[in-house]
Amino acid sequence: MSPRALTIVIPTYGRDEVLLETIKHVFALSPPSSEILVIDQTEKHSSEVSDALEAWQASGWIRWLRQKSPSIPGAMNRGLLEATYPFVLFLDDDIIPHSGLVEAHARALEETSAALVAGRIIQPWQVGRDFSGDDDFHFATIRPAWIQDFMGGNFSVRRDIALGLGGFDERFVRVAYNFEAEFAHRLRRACYRIYYEPTACIDHLRVIAGGTRTFGDHLRSHRPNHAVGAYYFILRTWSGWHSLGRFLVRPLRSVATRHHLRQPWWIPATLIAEVTGMVWALVLAAQGPQYLNCSKCITGRASNA
Repeated sequence: MSPRALTIVIPTYGRDEVLLETIKHVFALSPPSSEILVIDQTEKHSSEVSDALEAWQASGWIRWLRQKSPSIPGAMNRGLLEATYPFVLFLDDDIIPHSGLVEAHARALEETSAALVAGRIIQPWQVGRDFSGDDDFHFATIRPAWIQDFMGGNFSVRRDIALGLGGFDERFVRVAYNFEAEFAHRLRRACYRIYYEPTACIDHLRVIAGGTRTFGDHLRSHRPNHAVGAYYFILRTWSGWHSLGRFLVRPLRSVATRHHLRQPWWIPATLIAEVTGMVWALVLAAQGPQYLNCSKCITGRASNA
């Protein structure tokens, strides 16, 4: 498979200068991708950022697609629908990709026949560390592996398979916690596999402002922005009494942390967030999943591959 038969999708929300830097790094990849889509959910950028994005779109270097309602799975579904090529690489908007990222994803998709390839993600506190002695799997390890789940900031997927499964569930709201796990669950149920390729690597900058951090720190908030996804995931992957136990016990486990032991005054706020998230998840689950209706969208977009 040619690395050029791949679309890069960068969903973004609340990011300015770091978004431009991320896109510049993507421009510099060798080999490059055939297409870069920026799915922009930011209400208003600075004039410098808007001017740069408009210039890149006018030159054909990117396709800048605006989306009014912020939604991580919604933006990713838009990327799936708009992609011209049969393989789609999703990247965060605050990263530094390593050289050869596109080629590594393309090679892994071809050689393993995996439905989804998860790349290596180095967090700020992991930079410079040697992971060669690690036996346990984590997303900064240097050992390739067949895995059960993936992280949303650096993964590639076969577009036809993703669309055939209905894309990502847009009932995962706010920070969309566990939307990757739910999609992985559907992949496994459909007998598809996920491969971890460490040479497909990025450094995640984890910028404080924008992105999911717009919704605050789940340990210091009474809002259910994080908790709702956890409960909705349990309900969507329900498997009898075990899942019921996880659902009911989670509020207690959420406050059984070092943070709450050291700062117990946050316990009431966390419990409010958990109970509110539990109720919200029940409402969302009663509505049913919000997938893409892709009976006509699987074909017709890959003609340039």
